[in-house]
Amino acid sequence: MIISHIKPPQNEKQEWLFQSNEDHSKNVADLAEWFASKFGFEQIGKIMGLLHDKGKEQEAFQNHIKSSSGYDNTIKDVPVKHAYVGALLAKKLYPNFCEIVGPEIYGHHSGLHDYYEYENILNKEVPNDVDSNPINIGLEIPRGMKNLKDSSDCNHLMRVLFSCLVDADYLDAEAFMNERNSSYRGNADNLKALKPMLDSYITKLKEDAKDTSVNRIRNIVQDRCVETSAWETGFYSLTVPTGGGKTLSSLVWAINHAIKHNKERIIIAIPYTSIITQTASVLRTIFGDKNVLEHHSNVDYDNFKDKELSEQLRLATENWDYPIVVTTNVQLFESMFSNRPKDCRKLHNIVNSVLILDEVQTLPLEFLQPIIDGLKSYNRLFSTTVLLTTASLPALKDDPIINKFKFKGVDNLTEIIPESFELHKKLRRVELHFEKEKSNHEEIAQRLAKEKRVLCIVNTRKHAQAIYELLSHDETTFHLSRMMCSAHIKKTIDDIKLALQNHDNKKIIVVATQLIEAGVDIDFPVVYRQDAGLDSVLQAAGRCNREGNQNIGHTHVFSLGSNPPGYISNASDALKSMVNVEDWFAPQTMIYYFYQLFSRTPSFDKKNIKEYLYDPCGLCFKQAAQVFKLIDDNGINVIVNYGDSSRLVNELISQGVSYPLMRQLGQYTVSIHEQDFKKLYHSGFITEVRDGVYYIPDAKQYDDKVGLTFNNHWLDELLIK
Repeated sequence: MIISHIKPPQNEKQEWLFQSNEDHSKNVADLAEWFASKFGFEQIGKIMGLLHDKGKEQEAFQNHIKSSSGYDNTIKDVPVKHAYVGALLAKKLYPNFCEIVGPEIYGHHSGLHDYYEYENILNKEVPNDVDSNPINIGLEIPRGMKNLKDSSDCNHLMRVLFSCLVDADYLDAEAFMNERNSSYRGNADNLKALKPMLDSYITKLKEDAKDTSVNRIRNIVQDRCVETSAWETGFYSLTVPTGGGKTLSSLVWAINHAIKHNKERIIIAIPYTSIITQTASVLRTIFGDKNVLEHHSNVDYDNFKDKELSEQLRLATENWDYPIVVTTNVQLFESMFSNRPKDCRKLHNIVNSVLILDEVQTLPLEFLQPIIDGLKSYNRLFSTTVLLTTASLPALKDDPIINKFKFKGVDNLTEIIPESFELHKKLRRVELHFEKEKSNHEEIAQRLAKEKRVLCIVNTRKHAQAIYELLSHDETTFHLSRMMCSAHIKKTIDDIKLALQNHDNKKIIVVATQLIEAGVDIDFPVVYRQDAGLDSVLQAAGRCNREGNQNIGHTHVFSLGSNPPGYISNASDALKSMVNVEDWFAPQTMIYYFYQLFSRTPSFDKKNIKEYLYDPCGLCFKQAAQVFKLIDDNGINVIVNYGDSSRLVNELISQGVSYPLMRQLGQYTVSIHEQDFKKLYHSGFITEVRDGVYYIPDAKQYDDKVGLTFNNHWLDELLIK
């Protein structure tokens, strides 16, 4: 028997178990065929599965697996490469399709390679101890080929085929090696079973809601979403001003659309973890814990009381085989452009889904073209419906004006809410006040101190800390910035919401960076916003008089001088260049703004992703993955002394690095610039507890209001003495 996997005995009564390579290959072929059948490439899926592990037939590999598993310790373990053999056989058996079939087979362990690396292995010979004619399957032109139209389609097709093979391989290996984990998969409900839960939740919500103008408009938006949900698979936008119930309405549209068109899941991508946590909490209330998968760096399933559910959810993060997935833009798009098996494994489960992009105005402009091209490929090739939700829709619909800016948008983008609804007028609860004179920190702090309840949003951490330091620091004065770790930010937002719920007439002042701007459900009568883009200004205004509890709210847009060069500066200049605007909240004003912003954007493909991926004869998957990073890795992560971090760091020191432990510690990290890192490191405040894992044990370097500080408190104490 040619062995594919060896399972050691779990106790003295058990024996060694063996899975034949024939059985494993057939199982993988069946799964990959099923996955790929959803987009017309079932034959390709089957062939990849049958060929992917042919290299295991080598005698050297059989010796390797017997030795490395501990089954035969008399054999010296010499690692042997096997994936290239299946790629060679694909070239021999299917020369007309080897460019589509071979790279996935060759990379199913190491990842998709650049074309020249793949071409180099094609010069090798099939080992003599491998059957060179293993299968006899005629391969016709796949029916899904007719959908290949755009130059970006090929690389996304190959990644999704790669995903089919990788997930099938992992799932079958898991079923043999770890039956317990395998049993946790597939236990969530389907979307048809979830719809009555949503209907029941909405019915109760309406029964308990007050009859206000805002709630009536929310009902109108939901009804419109039900009416239009039968529209065909495509690109849609749901543009609803802040407070109009956009999140729930988008879910209503998505679940009805999915059921109508037999789609398998709803994937919601959100720019900020603070919004994800809030959204996921609402979804779990509606559908129950077992039906909502929350996937981002800060979620910690190890703390769930239900350990079986915890394991079920943790395993589901590997491939997104779940009815409702809530994740980050970073997780979604970096996976779509990744070359690594672990990242790509989930991609085939985006096929035939509804993909909701929440707060779509936050998509990074420097990656906007490859992102939009990728979404168009998923829509065209894989029947993925894309729903863009926002209060400030960017100019993403293709037209001659944006083409002049060297950006190609979506040519079939349909808005769900017609202009005749005039939601921007009906939901008007705020007046914008643009201030002409420049202010300084002291002036802004003095104005904030005069307000009863006020939110101030600025563009940088330094501005936030400087203004906060000028205010009295009582229990209802709050600071929010990325100098605080995620656990601290979450607690502070919860504290702000609790303070706002109290009616004790205490002052509430919040000074924050943009992290609170989109999607966080808070309501202030007065908001101050440092000059930025119109989308940011309107998002800030969305935190003002959100529930319409007063006649009109007031949002003041002020300047602190020049902004840092780059996006914020360009966005602010785009807003300042707009003249003769009658209604800042009108959809046409937003389009006008984005025209101005796009004209100031140097490139919508800053890293030249097109050069790596748009040539079907020379795809560079590895290089593209290396440069497609939505968040610059210029900062250095340090663990701060907050909450439970000291205990977790001690556990790290004593037990070593593990994925669950590092995920927990991720809640207590702050990313700092290299110069700030060097300052703290040379002052002796930073300790390297493991290779590349840094910790600031001194609790006084982390303020419970503002987060990480860079002042040397030891020097301050010496000076005081």
